[in-house]
Amino acid sequence: MSLALNLFTILSVSIGAFFFLAGTVGLLRFPDPLTRLHALTKADNLGLGLVVMGLLPQVQWPLGTMKLLAVWLFVLLAGTTVSQLMARAARREGPDA
Repeated sequence: MSLALNLFTILSVSIGAFFFLAGTVGLLRFPDPLTRLHALTKADNLGLGLVVMGLLPQVQWPLGTMKLLAVWLFVLLAGTTVSQLMARAARREGPDA
């Protein structure tokens, strides 16, 4: 069973890292700030979710689980808030910004 959990962790964290990389590529390639934000936030949220899901079998229960879920929740809330503020600023500045 330990081998299966380790393989699940490796696979999930690897796929999560791939989504982080895909979000970074989207950030660098897309032309305007709103499409960059969209690519970055979607890929990073999914990537972090997969990394947390992969690490859950490896931590001590229940304290480690609560810590991982709290970090995930705080990052989701912070990312959403910052993305909203950046999108409002980009719309205010116009399409040339």
